[in-house]
Order: sequence, then C-alpha cells, then structure tokens
Amino acid sequence: MSDTINRYFIINKPYNMVSQFISSHNVPLLDSLNFAFPEGTHAIGRLDSTSEGLLILTTDKTVTRKLFLAQQPHSRSYLVLVQNKMTAETFKKLQNGIEIKIKGGENYSAKPYSIEIINQPTLLYKYATDYREVYAHTWLLITLTEGKFRQVRKMVLAVKHRCLRLIRLNISGIHLQDMLPGQVKELAEQEFYTLLEK
Repeated sequence: MSDTINRYFIINKPYNMVSQFISSHNVPLLDSLNFAFPEGTHAIGRLDSTSEGLLILTTDKTVTRKLFLAQQPHSRSYLVLVQNKMTAETFKKLQNGIEIKIKGGENYSAKPYSIEIINQPTLLYKYATDYREVYAHTWLLITLTEGKFRQVRKMVLAVKHRCLRLIRLNISGIHLQDMLPGQVKELAEQEFYTLLEK
C-alpha cells in the first residue's frame, strides 16, 4: 500500500496561459506561476488558453475518474461574455438545448443544466470587467453537468454569438471566489473531496 500523500490545489488560471507544465511550443505555462508545485502535479478538466478561472491541479491520479466518470455528475458554472445583445428567442434556444459538433464530427444536443442573463457580472466575479463592454454584448451564467470539448463556445456560436470571454467559476462546491488571476490555493484532501461532492 502506498504511503504517498496527495496534494490538491486550485488556481485562477489567467487568460493566455496553457493548462500544462510542459509544451513544445513557446507559450505561457503553469510553471510560470509563482508556486513550487510538487512533482507529478497535473491539471484536471483543462481550460483552453483563452479561457480563465477555476482550474484544479493535483498529484492524485484518481481525480479525473472520480470527477468525469462518476455516476453523480459534477456541475461546472461559467461566466460568459458574448458579442451582441441576445434576444429572448435566442436565449430560449440555448435553454432548450442546441446542436453542436463534437469529436469525430458527430452531432450532439448540448443542453445546459441552467442558463441566465447576468446584468452585473462583477457581483459573481469582481474581475468580470472588459473593455469590449462599450459595444453591444451579453453576459451569461451557464451551468453544465457535461463537458464536451469547447462546449460553451460551440453552444453560443451555434446561435450566432461569438464568445469573447469565458471564466469558470466553480466545479461542484469548489468555487473561484475572489482569487486573483494567477493565485494558487492549496486544499486539504478531506476539504477537497467534501467540496467536490457538494
């Protein structure tokens, strides 16, 4: 039986950072954060480089299976800035589920667990201010219990709204709260799993 003590971290991943420690490309990586992560640390439920917000890092190799292959789905909420004002009709289409293309070119009906239009995004995340807000835009709060590749971006694009900004706020009971972009927080194992099951 292994006596290895696993460690659990959450970070507020900044914009334009890749959710990896190593890359063959010259891109900003997780090792540029001001934190000494232990050997074997890896990202769970990666965010693409242009997405921001909550990212889990851990040395525990079982977390991916527990998070994505569990019988009880784990919710994930995203604050999303899209181009142009969204009509009630378009919002209803997203609410009811929209068809997107997934891996292999297959059609998939993507339906959010919940979706709402947010008029004051800084009440959810104080760094949700954007220079593009001078133009017509809409902020959405989208919660999923599924996670297809670039799902949120594909969903809003399918209804003719380009995603300008995407911030993950939580995974189950693990919340970004007021963490600064680039900030790292370590959670004890019991706290991590308790929050993950909320």
